[in-house]
Amino acid sequence: MSQNSASRRPPKALANSYFERAELPLTSLLFLLPLMVLYEVGIRFSGERIIAFDLLHDFFRFFGATGQYLPSLAVVGILLTWHIARNDPWRLHGGTAAGMALESAGLSIPVIVLSMVVARYLPMAAARQSSGFSLVTPLGAGIYEELVFRLIGFTVLNLILLDLLHFPKPLGILLIVLISAFLFSAYHYLGYEAFQWRTFVFRTAAGVYFGTIFLLRGFGVTAGSHAAYDLIVAALLAGHRG
Repeated sequence: MSQNSASRRPPKALANSYFERAELPLTSLLFLLPLMVLYEVGIRFSGERIIAFDLLHDFFRFFGATGQYLPSLAVVGILLTWHIARNDPWRLHGGTAAGMALESAGLSIPVIVLSMVVARYLPMAAARQSSGFSLVTPLGAGIYEELVFRLIGFTVLNLILLDLLHFPKPLGILLIVLISAFLFSAYHYLGYEAFQWRTFVFRTAAGVYFGTIFLLRGFGVTAGSHAAYDLIVAALLAGHRG
């Protein structure tokens, strides 16, 4: 192939299938932006905040940056930078974003089944939920926990294990998924919740599942699946209390 013909080749992001479009950073941003807005509005009224959201605030504060919207701006900035680095076209796909909502709901079902197998109740969300149904915590967990443990975590671990230590790629990827899942599970006990092996094992398994989705379907669907799981669990718990 000549240089001229290569330069005329269309960008790889000119995807025709739903599955290709759903992985694009700009589509993920379109899909997640309403969820981020709902979360930001929700924490102003409810005061509910997830640990990952506060950790991001602490990270920015360490470098002297303050501002209530910095975690949300970080999501927007990372996805836009990723979009520009890929040289993707500035083309939004509203229908694809809607499809991602349905896909996320479907992909949340195996985690719900897993939680029912692990215990007779839903431990991952039971430790989080208050006396009623809430949108705030599930939305925040879906976006910011996946940002920390999958999008950022996978990138850092990839640099360490594959680029710096030169692990074989299959082993490196396996370790990335497992280490991220372990950290994801352990992180939940940074707050008021007491450690339990049952919840730890469940969350580690859920972390492996979300990590696999991230590798196969990208950040947007992973965050959506996590949020959908937490929303369904919150609704089930609220209905059970009612």
